[in-house]
Amino acid sequence: MEDWQRILGDSLRTPEDIAEHFGLDLEEVRKIGRAFKIQITPYYASLIKKKGDPIYKQVVPDLAELAENSGQEDPLEEDLDSPVPSIVHRYPDRVLFLVSHSCASYCRFCTRKRKVGDPGKIHPRYIEDGINYIRDHPEVRDVIISGGDPLILSDEKLEAILSQVRSIPHVEIVRLGSRVPCFLPQRITGKLLNMLKKYHPLYLNVHFNHPDEITPEAARALNLLADAGIPLGNQTVLLKGINDDVLVMRRLMQKLLTVRVRPYYIYQADYVKGTDHFRTTVEKGLEIYQGLRGWTSGLAVPQYVIDAPGGGGKIPLIPEYVQSISDEKVVLRNYAGEVYVYPQVKSPKKRRPRVQPPCYAAPSQQL
Repeated sequence: MEDWQRILGDSLRTPEDIAEHFGLDLEEVRKIGRAFKIQITPYYASLIKKKGDPIYKQVVPDLAELAENSGQEDPLEEDLDSPVPSIVHRYPDRVLFLVSHSCASYCRFCTRKRKVGDPGKIHPRYIEDGINYIRDHPEVRDVIISGGDPLILSDEKLEAILSQVRSIPHVEIVRLGSRVPCFLPQRITGKLLNMLKKYHPLYLNVHFNHPDEITPEAARALNLLADAGIPLGNQTVLLKGINDDVLVMRRLMQKLLTVRVRPYYIYQADYVKGTDHFRTTVEKGLEIYQGLRGWTSGLAVPQYVIDAPGGGGKIPLIPEYVQSISDEKVVLRNYAGEVYVYPQVKSPKKRRPRVQPPCYAAPSQQL
């Protein structure tokens, strides 16, 4: 057994473990655990400085998860775009391929609470159906492998999937979506990296929500992945009491760049059942975006998006920088609130069209 597997095996995962470690009511933890799986790696638990801090809130169960009328099971309607159980095919040229039901730790705001942690809903027996679906759909050029978390799979199981996907001629790029570098950075081993390097072009989107998550251990894992030639992007979820602060979010994005991770998305928290206590207003998200654009390097500014309820896909949101547009000028507001004018290109004056004499083709040219 490898070190990362031993560390994972020592995770806090029973109600008794969680209640004792964090001083919680055992019956309440049991009740929450019946609604959504609980697991916290010892590494991630060690980052918690005090009860209720931004690390604590992301993984420690809260009775607010059981609130009624607090969201939908499948707000993005992924199941309606799922032609086989392991595939979500929403966009024209790419698919989401769910290959693992497990995660190193379980985010309490998970958008797939209805599936993640349930082997009956994300099961290895569905992987072959997913491979066949991708093979039968030549419009698919981009495959995002997710779950759960694909890096929880053994090297051998993950390679079996990657090799089959990469063997499909029309698949141009493969992406992995994982929170393992945040929850279990010890998983990023030389053996794993040597395997992944065989399947380029391969991309990895990681998930960090707070600057305190970028520890020396996480930095080591991320730099090893970058050294292996794997471009890294980060997807952050905007979460109340965790990162809904301009300075916190700015520092997170800046720290990501120091470990060679390009900020990719800030997601407005999905309208998922049991997660209302994590959601902020959209105005708060726009305020944070304004606190990034212009106030730090453009590399540190991801897109702010809402993954639209009802299956509409990701919709970017930006503040109103364009104040007005006319034929003569565009009036703009910059990051500091100052107004500038950009002259429009002058359109040529309209002329009366010349009347051309009729042109008749020679008989040999007529078709």
